[in-house]
Amino acid sequence: MTLGRGLVTLILAVLLGRHQMGPVAADAADPAPPPSVPVTTAAAQRQDVPIFLDGLGTVQALNVVEIKAQVTGTLIALPVREGQEVHKDDIVAEIDPRPYKAALDQATAQRDEDVAQLKGAQLDLKRYQDLAKRNFAPVQQVDDQQAAVSKDIAAIAVDDALIETARINLGYCVIRAPFDGRVSFYQLNVGNLVQVANQTGIVSITQDKQISVVLTLPEADLTRVQDARASGPVPVIAFDGTGQKQLATGTLLTPNNTIDTTTGTISLKATFDNKDDRLWPGEFVNTRVQVGTLHDAVTVPELAVQHGPDGTFVYTVKPDGTVAQVNVQTGDQEAGRTVISKGLSVNETVVVSGQSRLAPGMHVNATDVSKASPSGGASPT
Repeated sequence: MTLGRGLVTLILAVLLGRHQMGPVAADAADPAPPPSVPVTTAAAQRQDVPIFLDGLGTVQALNVVEIKAQVTGTLIALPVREGQEVHKDDIVAEIDPRPYKAALDQATAQRDEDVAQLKGAQLDLKRYQDLAKRNFAPVQQVDDQQAAVSKDIAAIAVDDALIETARINLGYCVIRAPFDGRVSFYQLNVGNLVQVANQTGIVSITQDKQISVVLTLPEADLTRVQDARASGPVPVIAFDGTGQKQLATGTLLTPNNTIDTTTGTISLKATFDNKDDRLWPGEFVNTRVQVGTLHDAVTVPELAVQHGPDGTFVYTVKPDGTVAQVNVQTGDQEAGRTVISKGLSVNETVVVSGQSRLAPGMHVNATDVSKASPSGGASPT
């Protein structure tokens, strides 16, 4: 009887222990899932993407003229200010005209004298010819008088040439702008004696409306540029030295006629209206030549593309909230987005930031990047 009661007590104790240890064992068998990784995401989009070739360029004036004196004299006026915009035929400098006005007056007076002599010689010739017809004057005298008339005619022709020369020199005393442009600093001031033999100019004028940019591209890009030119005008965008601020939009004019064999580059010239003076001669700029447009391309934010040992890839978010690593082939980049040429379809959701904490199959707590920032950017996690 005592043995039976002990066995019953042992069985009850075992059952009670199992009852108390049951929840702990259940918890050990079903561990809690790991926390989700916070990431930002965006959907792959289909859009038209312009194709650009980037190069460095230098702004050049279409025309530059050095204003120099064509007659010797005292500089008496500079009607234009330094840095002033001038128009064609505006007066930019004046040289003392009095010596050249006097030369013109002298040449005119000499012509009047020679004209008077010619009239007298012609009257004498007529008289000698009449007398010769009646045998009252020798033929020799008629011939001599004819020569005198011809000599006076030649003298008048010389006078006309001297008058024209004097007028030209007098005109050189007033120097006018040959085209619209901007005046440089003064190189000579009023009161200086300017001489034709002196190589120092008075001012220079640069044509800055329109203006050109000479840029360089690798010679391998020449074919793409030529193909683009065959399809129509090729747009060119100029940016400042940082490449961030757009300055102007123009049109490609032409490539140079040779490739630089020492650098393997080709020079191209583009023209810009430059009505707002954003481009300045001698300025260094970054340029973008649009050689085409990729239509209906699948694009993702640049930050979504990762680089691994097997190439480029993106993390995509599956409907169950986990991520998968997808290998992709990338193309051109533009405006913060990268073209995906293979491996991704439109509207798939990709991870934009937080990839460093991910591995395939992990759960994520996703925030749409377009909702996280009005500008469509994402803050790194």
